[in-house]
Amino acid sequence: MSRLLLATRNQKKLVELRRILEAEGVTGLEVVGLADVPEFPEAPETGATFEDNALAKAADAARATGLPAVADDSGLEIDALNGMPGVLSARWSGAHGDDQANLDLVLGQIKDVPDERRGGAFVSAAALVLPDGGETVVRGEWRGTIIRESRGDNGFGYDPIFVPEGETRTSAELSPEEKDADSHRGRALRLLLPSLRELAT
Repeated sequence: MSRLLLATRNQKKLVELRRILEAEGVTGLEVVGLADVPEFPEAPETGATFEDNALAKAADAARATGLPAVADDSGLEIDALNGMPGVLSARWSGAHGDDQANLDLVLGQIKDVPDERRGGAFVSAAALVLPDGGETVVRGEWRGTIIRESRGDNGFGYDPIFVPEGETRTSAELSPEEKDADSHRGRALRLLLPSLRELAT
């Protein structure tokens, strides 16, 4: 079985990729995370785009481990904030990964925006870098509306305030399988499937 490194320490992302591969019938790949390989210096996310950050993380991981590596960078682009928080989504409030503070800040920034102008999209860029230097970068988007109060306990980040197009529930109220089917990360990872299938053979 071939090993595929998902360059993250986020267990939810590892579980999500494993679920997507299983649902798509991709076998022969053992998905491992950064906790499963020897530590290496991880460069900070300084790219101007999601694609820049995903590619840099995957390239660092492939170079350091000799394994094919997938990395993603994702976030929320809010129309009324001219596409922000964007690549700064995880540290919008100043501290990296403080989901509640980030969510509260966004809600405060758009509190006076009327409902019809509260559109946005979750965006995910996913990159696959092979040990020989081959690269594939893809982008998935999930359009929706930013609501005024948090709802739901599934997911993380901005999920409790994001209602996908065609839905009445927030992404934090969807089951993991429903979210995998439509989410920005799910869409991006599915675009990588042809390349991942090649690795599995």
